[in-house]
Amino acid sequence: MAGTKAGELQVTMQAVGFDTPGGPEVLTPREMPLPDVKPTDVLIRVAYAGVNRPDCIQRAGHYPAPPGASPLPGLEVAGEVVAIGSEVPQGMLGQTVAALTPGGGYAEYCAAPWGHCLPVPYGMPLVEAAVLPETLFTVWHNVFERGFLRDGETLLVHGGTSGIGTMAIMLAKAFDAKVVVTCGDEAKCQAAREIGADLAINYRETDFVDAVKEFTGGKGVNVVLDMVSGDYVPRNLKCLAEDGRHVTIAVLGGPKAELNMAYVMMRRLTLTGSTLRPRSDAFKSALCDEIAQTAWPLFASRELKPVMDEVFPLSDAAAAHARMEAGEHIGKIVLKVAHDQ
Repeated sequence: MAGTKAGELQVTMQAVGFDTPGGPEVLTPREMPLPDVKPTDVLIRVAYAGVNRPDCIQRAGHYPAPPGASPLPGLEVAGEVVAIGSEVPQGMLGQTVAALTPGGGYAEYCAAPWGHCLPVPYGMPLVEAAVLPETLFTVWHNVFERGFLRDGETLLVHGGTSGIGTMAIMLAKAFDAKVVVTCGDEAKCQAAREIGADLAINYRETDFVDAVKEFTGGKGVNVVLDMVSGDYVPRNLKCLAEDGRHVTIAVLGGPKAELNMAYVMMRRLTLTGSTLRPRSDAFKSALCDEIAQTAWPLFASRELKPVMDEVFPLSDAAAAHARMEAGEHIGKIVLKVAHDQ
């Protein structure tokens, strides 16, 4: 291993992965060699790993890992840096970090580019640090960089109690925006209100288009963060104010939508979207630098805290995936990896 190590490391590690795509039950424990550390990578002894919807999609066979990435699921971890590549600053060794990973988080050790790491300050529990990177990077880029959300504007988020939804509520409110969310039942609506949503709509009982128009006095919202796509898109556009921005980050309702482009033109709407995992290391490093200056201090000071759902042992990753896919969770699901945490 090129670079520097903090003492002797074990040769193999415990991990959870899958051999063939399928339901949660295909996730099984296994023993594997430690990951290779590239010149710009750090090796993290994982304390906790966040569970995200893309992990479930990858396990089902619809979201393959990018070339060169670990085949194991897991896009965010927190733990101690125990080895560094030859091009990594020496000061990273021994640091406690939260990291956005290209994959491989469901393991005792995970490699990640050093530029995708955020320092975990004293007082921030590692279980919370582990569930921040994926949603924080995603929301910051899509709501604030692509969606240009500004103070005083209004954001509409579907899935208000998901990991993305709860992060979007907290960040938008921290930067003085109003937030409207949709949820599937009254209990989730109440949870969203407690997190900070100005309006939570039970989409099973109320037409969210009508509710948004009433809440905004007919003006509409400035930004929609869309995780559904499909037939939600034309309804989302009806929710947008003039010069509104529609940002798609997932297509849970299907990838195709039928649009009235004349309406887009008349209202001067902007439609965009992105995926995070395939982006270059340089892009993610630049995004990490911006987050470190803008949003991370809110979590480091404990002004903001992630909404936590349930903690599962790494060996029970299948149960964690089953809970996510059942849709009953509120906030982030996390895997406990290190036995001494």
